[in-house]
Amino acid sequence: MSTMIYELSKSFPKEELYSLTDQVRRSSGTVTANISEAWGKRKYEKSFVAKLTDSEGEARETPTWLQFAFACNDINEEQYNNLHNKYNQIIGMLVNVMNQSEKWCSFSSINKEKNNL
Repeated sequence: MSTMIYELSKSFPKEELYSLTDQVRRSSGTVTANISEAWGKRKYEKSFVAKLTDSEGEARETPTWLQFAFACNDINEEQYNNLHNKYNQIIGMLVNVMNQSEKWCSFSSINKEKNNL
């Protein structure tokens, strides 16, 4: 998704480079980066969920910037709707993973078993 948005944002007006373009690129890229960081921290369930929560926040921010781009005619309705729907799917997946974090934190479940012995 971040690559799609990066490519799409290349067509934004030059005067938006340090505002809208920068914001939408940063928020979309941070979604992916936080998911990667969460995966690396899955040994610690709270850290895993915290990073996924950060990712969810960025995934909610990105469509806001896309809405501005659509309102300014920098993207068309089809592009906006397509990206907005994809971000809604990403948010849903993140929420599901967070709600079932114990299944994703293999080390966490091993530690719980050790503590119960």
